[in-house]
Amino acid sequence: MNRSAQPLDLGILMTLAYQQFVTELHAWLASSGFDDLGRSDGVVFRALAQRRMSVSKLAELLEISKQGAAQIATDMQRRGYLARHPDPDDRRAWLLELSERGTAALAAARAFHYRYERGLVKRSGTEAVAVLRSTLAEMAGDASSRPDPRLKALFL
Repeated sequence: MNRSAQPLDLGILMTLAYQQFVTELHAWLASSGFDDLGRSDGVVFRALAQRRMSVSKLAELLEISKQGAAQIATDMQRRGYLARHPDPDDRRAWLLELSERGTAALAAARAFHYRYERGLVKRSGTEAVAVLRSTLAEMAGDASSRPDPRLKALFL
């Protein structure tokens, strides 16, 4: 079999598919007015989507230092995605929450995810997408019940 006729390795295909997904997501978000998002912003959005939390709790969820979480939070606040409020239980601490812009960015990302999956269904059919979801879930090792610590903020 010559090299050009050899199929790509599965890992390469998954990487290329993910890269294409991220490229399209970033283009969608930029066209929606969110062209300044950082690499970790999406995880922070998901972590803060349901409730306010301290920088310490965010650091714990992201498994980074408090200083690292504070830097991310400060940068996201500077770009208008987060707001800080005094913690009523601890005068020394601050609670982080999504700002209106942060909530809008998260909604735009979720709209893209929905639109992307609907596009897959149109191109490949409901059954093919269901099989893909099932296969990915199996490959992830039932991540929703015991997520990889690096991804646990996604399952809050």
